[in-house]
Amino acid sequence: MRGIQKVSWAMGLSALVASGAWASEAPIKPKVVLISMFAPEAQHWIERLELKREIRVPGLAAEYPVIRCNDREVCLLTTGMGQTNAAASTLALSPKFDLRKSYFLIAGIAGISPQHGTIGTAAWAHYLVEFGTQWEIDSRDAPEGWPTGYLGINTKGPNEKPPLDYKTEVFELNPKLQAKAFALSRNVALSESKESAAWRLKYPKAPANQPPVVTRCDTLAGNTWFSGTRLSERAEVWTRLLTDNKGTYCTTQQEDNSTYEALLRASREGLLDIQRLAVVRAGSDFDRPAPGASEVDNLLKYADQGGFVPALENLYRAGNPLVQDILGNWSAWEKGVPET
Repeated sequence: MRGIQKVSWAMGLSALVASGAWASEAPIKPKVVLISMFAPEAQHWIERLELKREIRVPGLAAEYPVIRCNDREVCLLTTGMGQTNAAASTLALSPKFDLRKSYFLIAGIAGISPQHGTIGTAAWAHYLVEFGTQWEIDSRDAPEGWPTGYLGINTKGPNEKPPLDYKTEVFELNPKLQAKAFALSRNVALSESKESAAWRLKYPKAPANQPPVVTRCDTLAGNTWFSGTRLSERAEVWTRLLTDNKGTYCTTQQEDNSTYEALLRASREGLLDIQRLAVVRAGSDFDRPAPGASEVDNLLKYADQGGFVPALENLYRAGNPLVQDILGNWSAWEKGVPET
């Protein structure tokens, strides 16, 4: 049995079914699988959805070795932070689970652009864009006229779309599921802290200086936690390039393209349906300072913005309506995303 436990979930489900190795134990069939990256993101879900059952899965992050579930068929995976942890933990999901009809919700905090939100804003993504897969030279060595030292791999300049040879540079989520998730949560009241409510007033324009709301815009992944006006402007350009001007950058995080690719590989094997994945990110800090403020302080003193606690709360407030609608109307959701 030890060898069977080490089989990855992407390969192991069909093999174990064929061999009858776990015929005596029915697999868990979650209606919803929540995906968080670290303990604070998971905590509200664990407490409020009473995710008390723990299923140990070999291959998960050492810090988060169990999948937590409740009796309403909701489970939660905490991957660990960063691209490597996200991919490895997602691929470690076990044949103890039958995920063919499960819906997946990635819910995590992020940096946020003042062009499209504020601290605490919860944003449902349509496109997942990878920021780290670029060529880079020191911006001080860039040719005259280049606004950045970043450029697409195998391109001639920063404004040229690359050939997407890695196949992970950009992913499009199911727009029907995004629209449904947004419709269910758009009127939810979101939280602020005293610090975040004061901090947003440093910005001269809406939506940055307004209270947080639920919105729709796209998310950018990369292991390098970037900050500042110039890099954020590059994120905007990069998102437009990779989505053929269809995408709108607004949140920045590390993991989502990695998690998506792991799920996609399983989907290709018929082990789950990638069209049942939704992503919501809540802004815990601005990606760039207010006009005239310090670029360095925006990074080094990001916690002063006061967004960590409200962003965690708002992930639950924005994401839970989707979870509850799936659970409460499973006959409508079981065969696919119902009409909005």
